[in-house]
Amino acid sequence: MHLFYSGHIELPVHPMNEEESTHIVRVLRLKEGDTVFLTDGQGTIHHCTITEAVARRCLLRIAATSTDHPNSYRIHIAISPTKNIARFEWFLEKATEIGVDVITPLICTHSERLTIKTERLSRILIAAMKQSWNSWLPELTEPERFSDLIHEDFNGLKLIAHAEAGSGRSLRKAYPRDSSALILIGPEGDFSPEEVDQARKAGFVPVCLGKNRLRTETAGVVVCSVIAARNM
Repeated sequence: MHLFYSGHIELPVHPMNEEESTHIVRVLRLKEGDTVFLTDGQGTIHHCTITEAVARRCLLRIAATSTDHPNSYRIHIAISPTKNIARFEWFLEKATEIGVDVITPLICTHSERLTIKTERLSRILIAAMKQSWNSWLPELTEPERFSDLIHEDFNGLKLIAHAEAGSGRSLRKAYPRDSSALILIGPEGDFSPEEVDQARKAGFVPVCLGKNRLRTETAGVVVCSVIAARNM
């Protein structure tokens, strides 16, 4: 079965945009009468039948609707974009598949990339959501500076993962099940000592992700995996 996405769904018949319509007809070779699924990225999945299969404008008639309730916790990962943007895109894809709610590109002292194109990254999130049959689309925020983000209000656990925390408490032990958490992950050069100190003073608890030094994108996937496993 195929899952499609639209941020705004029309009832009872939803017209797909030209790009998705072309994919349905010419790539997947679906036809009138075939069944597909449609999500709004906010937990709703519509069971649909294709009533018109035209490359420029497919029509989907919604036959039934189900709702996936959100988790009792929210996971917000603030992570420094990698110099090689393909590695950051890989992280976005895997974090979406595993389960993350909010991703914030974090601009730090040692960050090698200071700007990103959120439009392309948003498309990667959508593709990963559909591939993994997830009805919740993660929120990708605009990039924020480290000094600004650590002082924002957050109702939950605040953690910072950095290399010097290797002898400290592990994420698995520091994270309680069903808890919302904001986790900071630094660039390849790690957070500066001043940033770690600022984070501590702002209420962030240092955690380690294991004995090995991880690349930024790997650390992000490890964080998602540990939290997902804790909440199974």
